[in-house]
Parts: sequence; structure tokens; C-alpha cells
Amino acid sequence: MEAWADLRAARRPGLSQLRKCCVLVLKGTCSSVCAATVFFLFLLGVCLLHLPEPFTLEPLVSEEDGAVTLLIWTHPFSRHRNLPDCFALYQIGGCALTDDRRAYPQADGVIIHHREVATGNADLPPEPRPHSQKWIWMNFESPVHTPKLWRFEGVFNLTMTYRTDSDIFLPYGYLVPRDENGQRFAQPLHASLRSRLLRPRLLAWVISNWSESHARVGLYYQLRQYIQVDVFGHAGRPVPEDTGGSSVLRLIERYQFYLALENSQHTDYITEKLWNAVRAGAIPVVLGPSRQNYERFLPPEAFIHVDDFPTVRGLARYLLVLRGDPARLRRHLDWRGSYSVQQPTFWAEHYCTACRAVRRTRDRTDVVTDLTRWFRS
Repeated sequence: MEAWADLRAARRPGLSQLRKCCVLVLKGTCSSVCAATVFFLFLLGVCLLHLPEPFTLEPLVSEEDGAVTLLIWTHPFSRHRNLPDCFALYQIGGCALTDDRRAYPQADGVIIHHREVATGNADLPPEPRPHSQKWIWMNFESPVHTPKLWRFEGVFNLTMTYRTDSDIFLPYGYLVPRDENGQRFAQPLHASLRSRLLRPRLLAWVISNWSESHARVGLYYQLRQYIQVDVFGHAGRPVPEDTGGSSVLRLIERYQFYLALENSQHTDYITEKLWNAVRAGAIPVVLGPSRQNYERFLPPEAFIHVDDFPTVRGLARYLLVLRGDPARLRRHLDWRGSYSVQQPTFWAEHYCTACRAVRRTRDRTDVVTDLTRWFRS
């Protein structure tokens, strides 16, 4: 305010000079040029007098002042993992993660994985919950594999799933335009060179959860009548192991096409099966939600949807036609040069993303009242 007072004081001599000039003008002792100058200075002085007082900026909230504590109530599937440093990994500040239940009274948010509380392996946190504390329902299974939803109506404040309409949305994977910065873990995609367009093998499928009731198993039985399908996993040949932890990707890299078949068909339920194929450079053949749903995540030419064909035989024919027509094959691959792919790490990125959401929704105390209807829709 002292600087503002000095500024006002500095204006006063200028106004005194203006008054003198105005007197000279009235006496006719100033030329027309002087008169124009005086008029301009007079207007400037008036404007200075009417400048508003400077507004005071609210102090910026530091990461320490705005920090929140997020309690991991149970480790998903009862597998303990070290908690991440959210700032070091994802530049998400102000997040203190803990799995020590003694921190419950002070926690701003509690993240609760559905499987443990639904099966009875863990109880919900005690009531009454601390003031303004948010409970987050976290689930990345499909509705078919999410039992007893009815027990949790009106219990949670935020939802965190793969669905785009979740309060906290984090899919199994997503594309990032190559010209965007700040995606430290995104893997650049490359369009296949013409000399490497054709791969040595045709079609692969890696499956661990085999059920005769699954639509994907029925599709496989039909497809193998018309085309060779190499099956790996518990239901087929073992996946070759390597020391890099990327054995599935290394396997898929040898194939032109890959069956990315979900165990059930639900909104936005598009899992790592698709993104493994994308990363490995194979063209995914998908069974899951509708083509329109897949196009929320991928360009339309980036995948082949089984619903694009009236019969399984027609799908098999198309794969064989592509194999023999490099020009058409390239149309399914050329898009890759414009993107990188990000596959969130389970569960580090999930915790940090949830913690950021708690910080951004400090004043929200809404309750999820239609969990079952929403998640099964």
C-alpha cells in the first residue's frame, strides 16, 4: 500500500501543472498545438485519479498446505505392494499415501477395492466416518465379475473404474498424440516399414480364464474351422518366458493379428488385451463392447471388430485377404505413427490419480446412491 500511496502522491504535481496550463489556455497565451497537448494531459490526469485500488491476490496454496492423506484400506486381491511417490512418478503433488489403518481418523480419503469387501475378506471402515472424509469405490472388473453391489448403495462418495463416466476415470490404456508432452510412461508407436509389414505368423490368442460359457470361446471354436489360431496360456501352449517381463508382447510381435477378446461385453470394458496388441504392433481383432465404444479410445481403422462381419467365416476371409494385400494391410497400421500408448501401472497410478481427485473435490460430500444400476448399465 505504501507504493500505491507514492503513486498517488506522484500524480499531484502533474495535476498542478495541468491547472496552470488550463489557465494559460483560457487566457489565449497557448498555441493550438499547446492546447491539444494540454487537453491530452488533462484527460490522462483524470484517468489516473479514477484508477481502481489494486486488488489483493489470494495467496497460492502450497503443496504442503493443500496436502491430503489417502488411506489404502486393502491392497487389491490381498497382494501387498509398496506405495508410490506420486510426485516423483506422475508429478502429482500434495498426496500422502498410507496403508496404515491407524491413520483412518485423519485420512481425507479412503480407497476401498470392491473384491475384498464384497467377498468378506475385509470389512468396511468403521462408522461414523470423520468429517468430510471421502470413501472411494475402486473396481476394474466387469459387472459380471462384480458381485453384491447392492450392499454398497449410499456408502461411497466417489467411483473409480475404467468407465468414462466414473468420478475418477482411468482406463486400462489410452492413446496420447505424439506431439503432446508430459507423458513420461507413454510408449511411442511406429507404423510398420514396408519391408516388415508381413509378419511370420498369422493369428494368436493368449487366454488364462477359459470358460465354455464365454462368447469368446464360442467364437474361437468357429474361427478355427476356417483359419489357424495359435492359442497360448492355461488353455493352450505355455507363453515363452523372458527375463524382461514382457513375454506376452514378445510373443504377439511375431503375429499379424491378435484376438483381443473380453470375457464379457460391457460399456467401456476394454482391457490390457487390446493394448498389448497395440503395443506389439499386431492388428487387434476385438470382441467386447460395440465398435462405437471402441472408437472412443482408438481410430476406427486401428482394430477389426467381430461385429463388422455377418459371419465368422467372413471375418476369417477378411484376415486372409489382408494378409495377401499389403496396401490394405497398411491402412490398419499407418495411424500408429501419430500416437503413443499409455498403460497405467496397477496400482500405483490408480492411487495417485485418486489422491489428486480427493484434493480437487475437497468440498464434495455427495453419496453414490445408484451404484448397481449405474455400473450394470
